[in-house]
Amino acid sequence: MKLWQTMNRKEDPNIYQEKDGHLVRTLKVRDFLALGVGTIVSTSIFTLPGEVAALHTGPAVAISCVIASIVAGLVAFAYAEMAAAMPFAGSVYSWINVVFGEFWGWISGWALLAEYLIGMAFVSSGLSANLRALIAPLGWKLPAALANPLGVNGGVVDLVALIAIMLAAILVSFGVSKASRVENVLVVVKVLAIVLFVVVGLTAIKAANFVPFIPHYRATAHGPFGGWQGIYAGVSMIYISFLGFDTIASNSAEAINPQKTMPHGIIGSLLIAVVLFVAVSLVLVGMVPYHQYLNSAEPVGYALRQTGHGGVAIIVQSVAVLGMFTALIGLCMASSRLVYSFGRDGMLPKKLGKLNQDRRPATALWTVAIISIIISAFIPFAFLTQLVSAGTLIAFMFVSIGIYRLRPREGHDIADPAFKMPLYPVLPFLAFLGSFAVFLGLDNQAKEYMLVWTIVGIIIYYLYGMHHSAMNKQ
Repeated sequence: MKLWQTMNRKEDPNIYQEKDGHLVRTLKVRDFLALGVGTIVSTSIFTLPGEVAALHTGPAVAISCVIASIVAGLVAFAYAEMAAAMPFAGSVYSWINVVFGEFWGWISGWALLAEYLIGMAFVSSGLSANLRALIAPLGWKLPAALANPLGVNGGVVDLVALIAIMLAAILVSFGVSKASRVENVLVVVKVLAIVLFVVVGLTAIKAANFVPFIPHYRATAHGPFGGWQGIYAGVSMIYISFLGFDTIASNSAEAINPQKTMPHGIIGSLLIAVVLFVAVSLVLVGMVPYHQYLNSAEPVGYALRQTGHGGVAIIVQSVAVLGMFTALIGLCMASSRLVYSFGRDGMLPKKLGKLNQDRRPATALWTVAIISIIISAFIPFAFLTQLVSAGTLIAFMFVSIGIYRLRPREGHDIADPAFKMPLYPVLPFLAFLGSFAVFLGLDNQAKEYMLVWTIVGIIIYYLYGMHHSAMNKQ
């Protein structure tokens, strides 16, 4: 009974308000829009639409994009209300700690940490592959030992991925306001490059490539192809593209007027990303028959070269590399704030929850950077993709049902937010149901990896976090 009470003890939101009051509030709506778009529209927009079309959906990849964005949009409403009501560092971890209890907050935060750490490694590995492909025609080539992770094609360490994470961490270490200025510029450049691809691609579209729009269903070695079965498989695969808006919430303790900036940043960035994804998906399958994208690591560049636009392909791919760097900046910011909140509460060593003389969580930042460097430098890219979606979907389910616990407390011990999730109590349930459905559609291996990660998190809680928790002293 005592163990159960300990697991379910809830943090006082006023304590988080006091602890996070030391962080500097400098971020505006435009900064959060850039942060969200920069993280969502990263590696995946240049790779996933073509891959999903070839493996599962055919031309109907745009339908998978729309369905995935609707599910993500429902969760984004829940995120917006939570972030406006509780603008604390650590986002999901801190919110669930307040509304459900310590153990559940830790498990949801631990699941989200998987997305951030693996996501940084995933993006940096994609950046490395694209950059090396871009400079190869110039005769610049790294030796195999420095170009690939350990055990892949004679690789020992992925040097480019290592350097990319280091640069992102150095930039964030100067403060989120400086990092956000760089992010804002790079995101604008990236969006312009995507628009350039869409405009040029529209001139090369062939109507025959859209027929049939939804191919007949058939089972393949890669899973279902065609029909609504293929579209569903495409949703689970492409959903990883819409996960970046949670990085906004992790930085809510550094937002100016979070009541306004958080909802606008979360929902606005998702809307921009959806429009870009659907446009890229439709243009891609219209330019080249979708089956040609099978096993293509850079379908956007491939489509442009195949239609006689090699010069545009170089421009777009160059900007794609910059775009991946913006995602690294966002993930660095979010993961360091999450780990800072773990240390702040004693769930991990308290040194991680300390701020330096500039009131920045430097120890947490460099801890996540070093771990991500190790992961990206030594673990194969294909392995990294498995955990990203699973961890975030667990966090999304917690946040969706957390609205039912939050709403009765708003205006009492928790601030009454200016933004509230519409159509309550129906939409929170639909957000949970949609996230659960996408989770079921994930690869079985992803679920197995997530189970192992969760077990590790439970062990850490029982052996360390529960005994060192700051709530023990309250």
